[in-house]
Amino acid sequence: MELPQIPTDEGSLDYCFGCGELNTIGLKLKPVYDGEKLVATFTPGILHQGWHNVTHGGILYSILDEITAYSTLCAGFYFGVTARSSIRFKHTAPTDATLRATAWNTKVTSRLVETRGMLELEDGTVVAEVDSTFLVTERAHNSFIWDMDGVIVDSARAHYESWRDTFAARGVTYTEEQFGRYFGARDDYTIRHVIEHASDEDVRAIEEEKARRFREAAKRGISDLPGVIKLLDVLREGGFRMALGTSAPLENYRAVAPLLGLEKYFSTIVTGDDVTHGKPDPEIYLIAAERLGADSADCMVFEDSPLGVEAALRAGMKCVAVTNTHEAASLKNANRVVSSMEQLDLIELIRWI
Repeated sequence: MELPQIPTDEGSLDYCFGCGELNTIGLKLKPVYDGEKLVATFTPGILHQGWHNVTHGGILYSILDEITAYSTLCAGFYFGVTARSSIRFKHTAPTDATLRATAWNTKVTSRLVETRGMLELEDGTVVAEVDSTFLVTERAHNSFIWDMDGVIVDSARAHYESWRDTFAARGVTYTEEQFGRYFGARDDYTIRHVIEHASDEDVRAIEEEKARRFREAAKRGISDLPGVIKLLDVLREGGFRMALGTSAPLENYRAVAPLLGLEKYFSTIVTGDDVTHGKPDPEIYLIAAERLGADSADCMVFEDSPLGVEAALRAGMKCVAVTNTHEAASLKNANRVVSSMEQLDLIELIRWI
């Protein structure tokens, strides 16, 4: 079996019978992935019937074929076509009765993805089951680059207090308003904006003291932010390329990573020590993409600061901003703004890039 040539122009899937938003007679399914299974709901109408008020079997199969096809995307593949499918109809499905479709992968190889799907009524009655095999193409190009502080790690208070106490030791007042303005920037950027005529020697000394204070605070207790570890696990399970791009020094990452088990997620780490120019310069994200072997257009950045959002967009990447440390209005230039990483779904992310 040969795979068809698939158009890659924007909007090429808008007329898909299963999921296309612009297909007026389509199913418009919106599968959601919970890390283990895909789930979608559909309520058939009178135009979907076979026998009187009974949903046509072809429609039932189309629902299952669509949601099992999406399983190939969650396995980290660019595209797949149905090579073999076996469906078992077990119960009629009345029109106007909401159906719940679930799907999951049972075996994944470099060329084939085997899936299983189930269609149920709201009371749990199984309407149909399917086992399908999909012929898949190359691995997906989607790559994800994460900021650390304020996106993965709930570290804002520890950073603020470290800055405040470090500056106070030098007779300089550091306010929360200043912290909000510079959070996400490289340390030397912050220092030179707070102490305008600081010498290079002073900058290095302040950087070292602040980093030491932060690492001490991290050891006393630091936590991941809601939804982060689950999304990291989902992306890792799908084999998607991931990098960390943080303005913090490498030693900060080394202090935090073991506490949260972050080491297993990223194939490359880019820190403030690796760049000449900090955010909002795009250098940190361009280096991350280069190390991943990814094009900027295939990358999505997770950020929490206006400076970080600007850096991602200047790098030619998509950006999702989370309002953990800044208000939504200040992050409005991002492609999407969420209040928690719990709001993000893998299928949605894949279709954005």
